[in-house]
Amino acid sequence: MTDQGPILIRSVGVIGAGQMGLGIAEVSVQAGIAVQLYDVSGDRIREGIGKVREAISRNKCTELPISGKLAGSDSIDDLGACDLVIEAATENEAIKRDVFQRLCPILKPEALIATNTSSLSITRLAKATDRPDRFLGIHFMNPVPVMKLIELVRGIATSQQTYEVAQGYAAQLGKEVTTSEDSPAFIVNRVVLPMINEAIFALHEGVGTVEAIDRGVKLGANHPMGPLRLADFIGLDTCLAIMRVLHEGFADQKYRPCPLLVKYVEAGWLGRKTGRGFYDYR
Repeated sequence: MTDQGPILIRSVGVIGAGQMGLGIAEVSVQAGIAVQLYDVSGDRIREGIGKVREAISRNKCTELPISGKLAGSDSIDDLGACDLVIEAATENEAIKRDVFQRLCPILKPEALIATNTSSLSITRLAKATDRPDRFLGIHFMNPVPVMKLIELVRGIATSQQTYEVAQGYAAQLGKEVTTSEDSPAFIVNRVVLPMINEAIFALHEGVGTVEAIDRGVKLGANHPMGPLRLADFIGLDTCLAIMRVLHEGFADQKYRPCPLLVKYVEAGWLGRKTGRGFYDYR
């Protein structure tokens, strides 16, 4: 914060043109923030830019022009001028650490770095950067344009100013914020993923069919969708990665990933993004 008020983010770099990265780009552009989208695949960048522009053009609630607000590149060097860079790469710590090590040398000294990780230690990831005090978790919910929540996670070195700037960025996007300690899977996924895992155990043990389990939870607990369809939407590989973080982080058997979840991931049945998970989307 400054004497003049909150520091506004004017330019955001987004690393990863997957579902989460594109969602972050979309809501940032709609808030009037310039976005530089980066991915190692030029084809994914071109396709992603098209998807974001199409989504914004369908949104009748915004009159903001997007010309000049959205750009894409397969060169990480093009993120150098951004005020904030948000990493939305795959949920793999080694990949994320490599990204940060390549990113830091090209950033301006005052730039902030955030990770959209859904489970990994913010403090440990911050160590891979040259600015742990300017690093934090900005965990968007999926789908980003629809979900109102952002989960902010401070590492042990995250400064108060960095946290306040992130709060301001969330406000710029019109999102609500909840704050979590840097604990495995944070708040939302620590609560939601064990529920999904238990639903998979219920399926694995023959307690009910996919449809019966989802119908029961959806109507019985008034959830917008059943846990197995939610798992498909999140991605079963991501669900498994989060359960493994919980299992290893707490050394508690209650977080043991269901063998059926492991089997589906090994089969490449990852949910909607591959056309098949607990449901068939082909």
